[in-house]
Order: sequence, then structure tokens, then C-alpha cells
Amino acid sequence: MLFALLSAAVALACVAASVRRFVTAVAPTALDPAVLAGALERDPDGGAATLARLRAVVDARPDLEWERDLLAAFDERDLRMREALVNEQLLDLEARTRAWSRAPRVCASISTSAGFLFGLLALLGGLQEAAGDDVQDALHGTLGSALAALSIGIAGTAFCAAIHVRAGKASRARLVAVDRLVDRLGRIADAAAPAPTAGGGGGEGTPSEPGRPGEAGE
Repeated sequence: MLFALLSAAVALACVAASVRRFVTAVAPTALDPAVLAGALERDPDGGAATLARLRAVVDARPDLEWERDLLAAFDERDLRMREALVNEQLLDLEARTRAWSRAPRVCASISTSAGFLFGLLALLGGLQEAAGDDVQDALHGTLGSALAALSIGIAGTAFCAAIHVRAGKASRARLVAVDRLVDRLGRIADAAAPAPTAGGGGGEGTPSEPGRPGEAGE
């Protein structure tokens, strides 16, 4: 029974580490980008009113650091600088979603190995205590403990593997939602930009943005 308890302790520790990975995959940021993108898309004002309310909420909560930095990136008027700032936030988010990404696979291996190890130790312990004709009886007595340790280890492995699959799906869904949010914020920022000057703009010293003729000052 002791070895079964030890196997259970290792399995629980592996499951806890895998759950930590699942949490980082599901919620790397405080606010759900899919919900934010949906709210901006449903705004009849084109998203400007909803964005203003979102800014007020983000500014009032210090824990919304990533969201605040993302919104600040879209305040940048220079398109190249805006793109760089937005990409910086996307890289930061990708790093967050990848946190503990190897934990479920490593923990699955550890849980299986621990189950085999403690099962074997249980059998060896029974054999060591046996003598002569009592070997078969000793094996029958320790077989239950050995199988229990092995079964617990395999169960922990199955749980970690399931978390790994679910975390991968959640991470991909979150990144898709962030792309949708970024696209909507970009549209709102472009709509709020000042109208281009007549004659194409972009005089001496203020060249127009490549590929966007008529936009001065960028």
C-alpha cells in the first residue's frame, strides 16, 4: 500500500503541473479577446464607443497590463511604429500561451515511470520478505499493491495527455481570437485617423507611407 500511495503522490503532482499549463493556455490574459472582439463588432458606432468604455475599464485596473499596452499601441499614428508595437504585444502573448507547454508531456512520462518503478519495488519487497515455498504466496500478497501503483501511474499519464491536447486547442483558439481583436482595433484606428490632405500630401521631409498614397505625416 505504501508504494501505491507514493505513486499517487507523484501522479497528483504531475496532474497539478499539467493543470497549471491548461490555465496559462486558456487564460494568458485577464480579458477574453473573443468577447472583446465580439463587443467591438456589435457596436453600431463602428466600435468607437465600446472602445472608449474598454479604455476606461483597462485604465482603472492595474492587472490589465497586456490589454492596456495593446490599446496604447493602436494610439500610435505612425503606421510602422504601430505595427512594431502591436507585434511586440503579440509576441508577448505567444510567450504567455507557451508557458508550461512541455509540462503535460514531461509529467505524463514521469507518472508512467513512477507507476512502473513503485510497482516493481512492491514486487521486490514482497520477494525479499518471502522465503522458500512462501514465494508464491508473497507474490500474491504484493501483486495487488504493485498493480495499484502501476494503475495510478497510468491514470496520471492519461490525465496529463488529455490536458496537453485540450491546452493546445485552447491556445490556438485564443490566438485566433487575438488576431480577430487586433484586426478590429486596426479598423477602428484607421477610421479615427485624420483625413488625408488634398493633393496627396507627403511634402518635403514628410514622405507618404509606402503603399498608402495621400497619407501625410507618417
